[in-house]
Order: sequence, then C-alpha cells, then structure tokens
Amino acid sequence: MRKIDLIPFLFLGLMACNDSAAGEGTNNDTTATVAADSNAADHHHMVDSATAVTPIPAIPEGAKVFFVNLKNGQKIKSPFKVQMGVSGIALDSAGIIRQASGHHHILIDAGESFPMGEVVPKDSAHLHFGNAQKEAELNLTPGEHKISMQYADGIHRSYGGKLAASVTVTVEK
Repeated sequence: MRKIDLIPFLFLGLMACNDSAAGEGTNNDTTATVAADSNAADHHHMVDSATAVTPIPAIPEGAKVFFVNLKNGQKIKSPFKVQMGVSGIALDSAGIIRQASGHHHILIDAGESFPMGEVVPKDSAHLHFGNAQKEAELNLTPGEHKISMQYADGIHRSYGGKLAASVTVTVEK
C-alpha cells in the first residue's frame, strides 16, 4: 500500500478522536440519559480545572439555592418530586459559561457539596439538570437519604458550598 493511500484513513482517525465542543448542548438532560449512560463520563462537559481557560464565574452577592418542597427530616413516599429553587443568580442551560448563571445538580447520598471549581461527576448518584430544569422526580429505596443540591456553571464546575443545600429525608415503604 502506498503512503498516499493511508491519508484518508489517517484523516478519518483524527476526526473520530476529535472531542470538540461541536456536540455540546445537544443532550444536557440527565433525566433522559442517566439510566442508559450511568457509567459513562460526560466528555463534552468534563474540564480539568487546572487547564480550564475560562475562570469560574464569580458568585453574585446574596445568591442561594434551596429546596422548594423538601424539609430536613421530612418523611416521604417514593417516587417523589424535588423542586429546586435558586435566587440571586440566573438559571441557564449547560454548555456555555455565562457570568452570574448556572444550573442544578442533585447528589443522592453523595455528600453535601463539591469544592469550588471541581466538575460534578455524572452518574446515578450525581444527577445533572443542564436544560435548566427546576424539578425532578426521584425514586429512592426505603430508608434515610441525604439529598443535596449543587449549583454549577455552564461546564458543570461547582460553585462550592455557597451554592449548595442539603436535606435528609426518610423514604417510607
């Protein structure tokens, strides 16, 4: 085989390995993908904070996140709705970093928050709501569960404990 015959294959190989942002924003909704893709990393949004070009946006004064319908110690039946509230900072879709904006993540029995700038993982315990959703339905096993809400920027970098909230609930049989 001549070297010139390899050029199309080399080009295709490079295209297949290219993980550019071209596909970003096409499916940011965890509710549609977590069951089918619970072990896969969300490559289009994973950013090594040491190599990130854009710094994490500043948190506006007075910004906070909160659970609208859940209280600490509440007894609930599964499945149940979680309503996520935010004030003082815009709710926006994932994919683009915008100042003073972000979107919700729910952590199920996975801690209270992530350090500022750390990318929130995507799996069955770390749910992403990159389409700016304000509510979700959860189906948890009976028993006590810590549910935490973590706000993050357009590429899922945590705003840290300042934009996090947690409740412990008991799911009844």
